[in-house]
Amino acid sequence: MMEIALLANDSKKELMVQFCIAYCGVLAKHRICATKSTGSMICDATGLHIEQLLPGGQGGMQQLTSRISFNEIDVLIYFRDNGPQDIERTLDDDSLIRACDLNNVPVATNIGTAEVIITALDRGDIDWRYLVNPNSDYNKKHSR
Repeated sequence: MMEIALLANDSKKELMVQFCIAYCGVLAKHRICATKSTGSMICDATGLHIEQLLPGGQGGMQQLTSRISFNEIDVLIYFRDNGPQDIERTLDDDSLIRACDLNNVPVATNIGTAEVIITALDRGDIDWRYLVNPNSDYNKKHSR
């Protein structure tokens, strides 16, 4: 079971919901966390259990960045708009993506890459993440 983080800017929330509806069968096999409104929308549309973090602008982005930095997230799917951003959101985005790069966390920022990652996840191509995630079922069983 992988830890999947879902995040979507306001203009991309409906796309995230549609993505989660389409891949509900795959997502249901894993643990999912999301920022507050994104998580709530996905939960309402799919019935998936979503751990809801703080709203993105009120600390949710920092929560995700922290979890990624501690290798507690295995996959990030972040649908973001590319319009003008305030400096704070730009810095949050940079920190989040940098944490993924530093910790080898697969990240998708658009629907095409998200479909590639979710398909790879379903095939088991990302199972190597079990070895680096200290909270994975694999490491919990083998650390005793």
